[in-house]
Amino acid sequence: MSGHSKWHNIQGRKNAQDAKRGKIFQKISRDLYQAAKAGDPDPENNPQLRLVMEKARAANMPKDNVQRAIDKASGVGGAKFEEITYEGYGPGGTAIMVSALTDNKNRTAAAIRSAFTHHGGTLGTSGSVSYMFDRKGYIVILRDGLDTDEDTMLMEALDAGADDLKTNDDEYEIFTDPKSLAEVRDALQKKGYDLDTAEVRLFPENTTEVPEAKISQYTGLIDELEDNDDVQDVYEAATLPEEE
Repeated sequence: MSGHSKWHNIQGRKNAQDAKRGKIFQKISRDLYQAAKAGDPDPENNPQLRLVMEKARAANMPKDNVQRAIDKASGVGGAKFEEITYEGYGPGGTAIMVSALTDNKNRTAAAIRSAFTHHGGTLGTSGSVSYMFDRKGYIVILRDGLDTDEDTMLMEALDAGADDLKTNDDEYEIFTDPKSLAEVRDALQKKGYDLDTAEVRLFPENTTEVPEAKISQYTGLIDELEDNDDVQDVYEAATLPEEE
């Protein structure tokens, strides 16, 4: 039995690692698509695409996955992908926005609706929760190995055209007007900073705490949405209760 238990523990850790790796690849695929869609699909002529491709190599993302994401943006193979946003309420009335990239709207809509329904949520209509979120440019610079203090980083970010800076132990988070993201990104890169993230994201204006009795349902919903291959991002106007 001990051998059986040990095998299950190893398998469980492997499955968890595979799931984490899959979500990393999913995020990089989204970034590749957006970079290729916004500029030239040739990385030689697209600095942002080169940046994301470097991240893909660092994460050991298979070359086929990288090329597939770029092909989606350029329409290679005849498939037409659309960006669609879904809005809904999770358990406890929490607002959720789901950004998807799909070549089959019916398939994706059915899967998103099913996820909400199975976990005690409700898929809403356009505009039902989007007013609860702000759209901002978002840049992340990792602090590990970076010899720049918070005051200097703030001045550098503002000089580049950013609106705000937040600091934590691991990273600097820089916020911009969505229309200024590319300008701020390029200015920071010219200053020599390596950017971990440079994208437009949604941020909740306020959050609702998930009722303790609904936590399992809520986390199940978020997990199912994030595991969907068509889903690019899940934005939540929710917080989980702090453990006592």
